[in-house]
Amino acid sequence: MRRTNAGMLCIPGFCSMIRALIFRKAPQWCGVASRPIFIIRDLAHFHKRIAANSEIWYTFCMIRSRITYSIPSNAAGHTAAQFLRAQGFSRHLLIQTKYTPNGLLLDGEPVHTNAVLRAGQLLDAAVLCGEENEHLHAVELPLSVVYEDGDVIVINKPAGMPVHPSRGHYDDTVSNALAYYFAQQNEPFVARSVGRLDRDTSGLVLFARHELSACILAQQMRRREICREYRAICTGILPESGVIHAPIARADGSTIERIVDEARGESAVTHFERLAVRGGYSLAAVRLETGRTHQIRVHMKHIGHPLPGDFLYNPDYRVISRQALHSFRLTFRHPITAEQMTFTAPLPPDMARFFPTA
Repeated sequence: MRRTNAGMLCIPGFCSMIRALIFRKAPQWCGVASRPIFIIRDLAHFHKRIAANSEIWYTFCMIRSRITYSIPSNAAGHTAAQFLRAQGFSRHLLIQTKYTPNGLLLDGEPVHTNAVLRAGQLLDAAVLCGEENEHLHAVELPLSVVYEDGDVIVINKPAGMPVHPSRGHYDDTVSNALAYYFAQQNEPFVARSVGRLDRDTSGLVLFARHELSACILAQQMRRREICREYRAICTGILPESGVIHAPIARADGSTIERIVDEARGESAVTHFERLAVRGGYSLAAVRLETGRTHQIRVHMKHIGHPLPGDFLYNPDYRVISRQALHSFRLTFRHPITAEQMTFTAPLPPDMARFFPTA
C-alpha cells in the first residue's frame, strides 16, 4: 500500500493532474477481498482551491479520504457494489457513498454501484467522515495515545474515566478528551469506539476514525476476530487455569447489576490463567469468548474469587479503590491494510503494586 500527502477531489481542471500523480507507480493486488493500492489523505491543503465553490465544499466536507482498489481477475464481472461489500463496506455505507458527489470513480470517471468491473480497472471510493457529534464538549483531559493513524486510534484509558458521556458524566470521558485532541489538529471528532470498557476498568480501547473503519471493525467484532486479553487481580488463590461457563442475566430490580442465572441468562464463557500469587491475591490473564456486561467481574465472583474494590460485586476497598481489572493486550487486523496489529498496556500503579514484577 502507498500513502500520499495529496488530497483528491474530482474538481474540473486539476483532478487529472492529481490522478496522474498518484496513479504513477500503483502496485497491483490480487484477490476479491483485496488490499487498497493507496489511500489519499490530508485534504486540508486544498481549502483555498475549493472554498469558493459551495458544491465542491459540500463534497469536501463529506469526504475524509479516498481509497483505491485494483480489480483482480477473479472479481471481473462483479458489480462495484458486490466488490465493495467484499472489502467490508456495509449496505448503509454503500448508499452513503452512492449519493456522495464523486463518491465512486472507476478509472477516474464517476459510476454507479451497479457498474460492472473488469480486471485491471481502478475502483476509487470515498471514505466518508461520518457525522460529527455537535453536542459533545471538547475538554482538555489527560489522554494516552498508544497508536494512531488515519483509520484507527488506540487509547490507554485510565480507571475512573468513562468511554462515552452518560448521565452524570458529560465532560469527563475519553470521547471528550478525543474531541479536544482532534480539535487541536483542526479535525472533526467522528471516532467510534470498537468495544467498550467499564468506567473503572483501565487499559486499551480501540476507536475507528471514519465510517469504513467502523464498518470493518464491527464485522471483526461480530466474527470475534478482535482479541482482548485482560489482567485481573482476584481474591484468594485461583486454580492454575480454567474455563467458566455460566450464563449471565440482569439482576431483578437493577439496571446495571448482573448475576449468573441458568434459567434467564445469556451464554457467557471466560478463560483464565493464573500468572502469580502474592499476599492472598492472584493475578490472572483473562480472555472472553463472549462479551456480556461485567462478565469477568460476575464470573470471578461466581467461582469464589471476586475482584477487590468492585463496588457492585465485592465492595472491599482495603487494598484498591476500584475493580482490579485492566485491558492489557489488544489484537486486531487493521481495517484498511489488513495488517495484524497487537498493542499492550502495562498494569497501572494501583494494580502493579500488588505484583511489582508482573
